[in-house]
Amino acid sequence: MSPVEVGTYAIFALIALIWIGMPIGVGMLVVSFIGVTLIRNDAVAVNMMASVANDSLEEYLYAVVPLFVLMGLLVTVSNVGRDTFDVFQRMLGRISAGLGMATVFANAVFASITGISIASATVFSRIAVPEMTRHGYTRKFATGVVAGSSVLGMLIPPSLLMIVYAVLAEQSVGAMFLAGIGPGLLLSFVFCAAIAWMARRNRSFVFETDDTEDYESIGAWAVMQKFIPILALMIVVLGGLYGGFLNPTEAGAAGAAGALIIALLRRSLDRRSFWRLLVETGQITVSVLFLILAATFFSRMLALSGVPRELAEFFLGNSIGPWGFLVLYLLLIIALGCLIDSISIMLIMLPIALPVADAAGFDLIWFGVLTVVAVEMGLLTPPFGLSVYTIKSAMDDPDLKVGEIFRGTFPFVLAMAASLVILILFPSISTWITRI
Repeated sequence: MSPVEVGTYAIFALIALIWIGMPIGVGMLVVSFIGVTLIRNDAVAVNMMASVANDSLEEYLYAVVPLFVLMGLLVTVSNVGRDTFDVFQRMLGRISAGLGMATVFANAVFASITGISIASATVFSRIAVPEMTRHGYTRKFATGVVAGSSVLGMLIPPSLLMIVYAVLAEQSVGAMFLAGIGPGLLLSFVFCAAIAWMARRNRSFVFETDDTEDYESIGAWAVMQKFIPILALMIVVLGGLYGGFLNPTEAGAAGAAGALIIALLRRSLDRRSFWRLLVETGQITVSVLFLILAATFFSRMLALSGVPRELAEFFLGNSIGPWGFLVLYLLLIIALGCLIDSISIMLIMLPIALPVADAAGFDLIWFGVLTVVAVEMGLLTPPFGLSVYTIKSAMDDPDLKVGEIFRGTFPFVLAMAASLVILILFPSISTWITRI
C-alpha cells in the first residue's frame, strides 16, 4: 500500500474503533502506531511515539489545563453561579421572558470564570430551571435555555476547547481567548433575540401560565455583594491576561487562587471536598493531556502519509475551492456532533483539516472560532447531546423526558447556525481584538 492509502485507511479504522466503543485516545495511539509501521517500520513507530510523548507534553503552557479546570470546579462549589443568576434576575426578571435572558447572561458571565460547558449546564439546571417554571415558563423552554446558553462555557474565555485547539493548531492560547470574546457576545445577544421573538410570536412555547409569582426583592447593596466576587475574579483573570500582565498559565494560577479564596471565605469548602476537587482536577487533566498526546501522534502519522497534502490539492485545485471546503468541513463537524463528544471531534478532524485550511489561506484563529461554535452545536443535537443529558441527570425528575429538552434546545441550535453564518461573513468579529 502507498502511504496515502495507509493514512486513508487509518482514518476510517479510527472512526470504526470509536464507533465500537474504544476510547479515542487509545484508538489514536493504536492506529497511528500501525500506520507508521506500515509506512516505515516498527522501529520508527516506537521512536516517533517516544518523541511525541516528550515533545507534546513538556511545554510550560500545558500547566494552564489543570489551573483553569481547578478554578472552574472551585467556582462551581462556592455558589457563584447562584449569585450570578440572582444579579441578572434582579436586572431582567420583570421584562417579558426576562428570566430566559437572565439565564443567558448569567451563563455568559459564569463561562468567563469556568470555561466548561457541562459545569454551566449542571449549575443552572438546578438554579434557573426551578425558578423559571415557578414563574410560569414551560419546562422545555426552561431546560432549552439552560442547555443552549451552556455552550457559552466553551466559547467565552477561558475555554478548554480553545486551549485544545490552540495546542493542535500551534496558535497562541491568549490569542484564541481574545478571539472568543466577540463571538461569545454575539451568540449571547442572538440567543436573547431568539427568546424575545419566541415570547412575542410563540408564547405557548415559552409560557405555560401567566407569571403571577412575586420576585424575590434584592436590594442594590445585596446585588453588589453578590457581584463583587464575580467581578473581582474576572478582573484578575481576564484583566491580567488581556492587559498583558499575565500569560495564560499565570492567569490560570491567579484565577485558581482567587476562586480558592472565595470558596474559603464563603465556607463552602472543607478538607474532604477540597481533596475531592483536586482528584477530579487531576483526572480531567490527565484525560485531556493523554488525548493531546494521542492526537499529536495521529497528526504526525497523517503528515508522514501525505493525506493532508492530497486533500489540500483536491479541495483547492478544483471547483470546490476554499469556501466549499469550509462549508463541507463545518457540516461534517455538526454531523459528528450528533454522535461523539466535542474534544473527540476536534482530535479527529483538526489533524486532517488544519493543513488544508492553512493552504487555503484562512486565518487559523478565525478557523478555530468557527470550529468551536460548530462543535458546540453537537452538545444540543440528538442523539448525543451531552448538555441535554447533563441537565436530565442534574434535574433528577422522572417526569422530565429527554425529548422534551431536545425540543427546547432546537431554537437555540438555529440561533447558533445563524451566528455561525454571521461569523463566516464577518471574520473581524473574531479577529479584530487580536490585532490591537
